[in-house]
This record gives sequence, C-alpha cells and structure tokens, in this order.
Amino acid sequence: MGMNDVHAQRDLLKPERTALTVDSTPKGPSAAPSRERTQAEDFPKWVKPGKSFGLLTGAAQLVFLVIFFRSTLDDSKLIIDDSTASRYFGVTLMIFLGFGYLRAFLKAYGLGAIGFTMLIASLGMQWSMILESLARKAELKVDSSALLHADLGVAAVLVSFGAVIGRISPTQIVMLVLLELPVYTINKVFLIHQFDTSKHVRDGGSTIVVHVFGAYFGLAAATVLGPAVKDRLKCSSYQSDIFSLIGTMFLWMFLPSFVAVEQATPDLQSKAIVNTILALLTSTVTSFGLTQILQDGKIGTRAVQNATLAGGVTIGATASIVGPFGAGVLGIMAGALSTVAFAHSSMFKSVDSCGIHNLHGLPGLLGGLFSIVSPVFYNDTGLAPFEQMVALASTLMIALLSGACCGVAMKAIEQLHDDKDLRTAAASIGLNPTDLRIEPYSDAAWWTGEGEGPVIQL
Repeated sequence: MGMNDVHAQRDLLKPERTALTVDSTPKGPSAAPSRERTQAEDFPKWVKPGKSFGLLTGAAQLVFLVIFFRSTLDDSKLIIDDSTASRYFGVTLMIFLGFGYLRAFLKAYGLGAIGFTMLIASLGMQWSMILESLARKAELKVDSSALLHADLGVAAVLVSFGAVIGRISPTQIVMLVLLELPVYTINKVFLIHQFDTSKHVRDGGSTIVVHVFGAYFGLAAATVLGPAVKDRLKCSSYQSDIFSLIGTMFLWMFLPSFVAVEQATPDLQSKAIVNTILALLTSTVTSFGLTQILQDGKIGTRAVQNATLAGGVTIGATASIVGPFGAGVLGIMAGALSTVAFAHSSMFKSVDSCGIHNLHGLPGLLGGLFSIVSPVFYNDTGLAPFEQMVALASTLMIALLSGACCGVAMKAIEQLHDDKDLRTAAASIGLNPTDLRIEPYSDAAWWTGEGEGPVIQL
C-alpha cells in the first residue's frame, strides 16, 4: 500500500465530512448502474448535514416548555417514599444505561446508540408526561407517578428504535418520538384502560402495552423504510460486544423494578419482583445452554446479549399471578423461543437492526397469549380471557398500522437530493443526487470526533 493510499484512507475518517453512500441499483430496465467507488477527494469537503435536527429539537423543547408553564405540581402525590424512589431510579437506570449500552454492539455506531438513547429518553419523558396527564385528567399535573409512567412510554419508543437504529437520521429519531408516543398513549389510556380502578385488562408488567406495541411499531416503520442500501457496518467488534453485554446486565438487574412499577399494591409489587427474577434466571440458563447447541458448539453472542432477558419480557402480564414454578417455566419458554429466533429465524432480519422481534416481539406475544389462558391454571386471577385477547390483538394491529404511517413520514424526509449542498456536490462529480444516501450504521455522519466508520462511501 502506497503513502497516497494511506492518506486517502485517513481522509475517509475525517469527522467534518458527511458519511454518504451511493445507491448503485439501476433505476430502469436500460439504466446503467452508478460507479461503485470514486476517490474520496472528488467529493467536496464542505458538504455537511443540514440543521433540521437542531431546529426541530429546539422547537419541540420550546413547545414543551410553554405547556409546562401552564402545569401544576400535584402536592398530594409529591411525597416519594423509599420504595417509589427505588423503583424510579431502577427503571430510569434501565432506560438510560440498559437500552443504551445494549444497542452499542454496532462497532461504528456506539455514540449514536448511547447518545440518541439519552436524547429519546429526555425528549420522550417530557412528551409522555404531557400526553398521559392530559389524556387521564384533561389537565397537566406533574408528580412522582407521572415520571414513572413517562419512563414506560419512553421504553416503548426505545424498543422501536432498536429496529431502525443506525439507519435513520437524528431528525427522523425526533420524529419517531413525537409520532409514536401519542399513539402509545391512546392505546394505553383509552383502549386498554390501564388507569381504570377496576381493570379488565391486566398488564402490570407492560408486556402488551410496551413490548408488543413498541416492537411491532418499530418493525412496521422499519419495513416501510426498507433495508439499508449498504450493511457492511452492521457488525460488532470484540469491544462493542462487551459494551452491549454490560447493557444486558443493567437491563437484567432492573427489569424486576420495571415489571413492578404498575402493580396495584405493595404485595403484588413484591410478588412481581420475585417472579420476574425467577423468570430471568431460567431464561438466562436456557439461552446459554441452547445457543451452544444450536450454533456449532459455540456460545452465540447475540443470543446471550438479548435472549437472556426474554423471561422478563414474557412474564410481565402475569408476574403478580403465577407462582415460582410458573415463573420458571415461562422463563424457559421465553429464553428458548428467543434463542431459536436469533439462531435461525429470518423474519424481519433484513430490516430489524437489533433483533427486537426476537427479544420483545415474540416473547411479548408469548406473554400476552399466556395471560389469555392463565385462568385455566390459576384461580382468582382477575383476568378476563376475552378482554386479554382483544387487548393483545388490538395493540398488535394499532402498532402495525401506526408504525407503517410513521415509516412513511420518516421516509418522506429521507430524500437528500432536496439539499442544495448535496445536489451541487453530486453534480460536481457527475452523480445523480437521488442516488445519495447517508452511510448507515456509522457515527461519522452525525458526530464530531474520530469515528471508525467511513465518512464517504461512493
């Protein structure tokens, strides 16, 4: 390799330039494919991302601030005891650290995985508090329970984000938050009635409301967006896999708090925590053992990072109902289902960046189905099988339809050829502006600093 080649490769990693890829797919029967590569120096160095992300984020924050100006603190619910504080910090740590580090397995998208998780949580909690408070009380009151419910809403968005992570721009991420949470709130408050004093639909651990909704909303949006033009950076490294496993451990430790948040009484909360831990224990052991059998005698990293958590996803709807044996069996079933899916399933594989179908979708459906049949195995469950079935089916349908609409909206702003700088730059080297795409799974497009991913891929 010559010295000029070394300098050219260094230039590809300079952060001040935008990560771009060219879609080389012919656009018609007689169209010739675009050239696969061009010298990096051919592309103008002054091309930078637009500022729509900063403007949209700033506008959203200003609107939220104006709304909070009209809000009040609910003095009757401001007292936070040790139990409430513990659950809040547990769930919040799970949101910020668990989800963020779990998605850091992409070797060139670590900043995006952790940083955009922080953005989604910070923006989404405000939006969720506003929406749920207005939906429940027709007035905006802020209290400790509003913060906990906002965490749950953000969890649904972060589940969805897993399907499209690395493939959408920061502007599209903000759109995902703003568009998904209203539908989540409508489904939770008005259709599943999760705030009624006498609930017909039992989902204290948010198996249906968060995991099923978030998974299939994100998968529908990802399907509409389509697979990435280039996926050569959709891979991990030894270091990124370690970071991801740290996220798994955070989620493992704090999932019991997440499942217990919306249980009605302290006794039910304690029972839910114990059963969730038992389900996580058995799903973890099952995942380790089964992945070694299914994957040529080696332990599958993706399965350990994800399928070990499946027990905590499945048991949510019945965490306060089952006993130790039932919790263990559910954990084994969830761990096995998720592990097999990661090892052999091709469903949504081309569009699902993180495998949320295997961790949240399938185990969530399993948990929802078990909540329908659980009165057969347990007495005095308080569950109405028909209502549970309707809740599961309607949540799935609403998630798919609204997620597809969100995907259409995000795709509408994806066209980079409308940007004047990019249009001029493409013309200067003889390319069609409609062929330009941001390089997927790369931090270099959006973050300053030295990144591992290429800046321009032509």
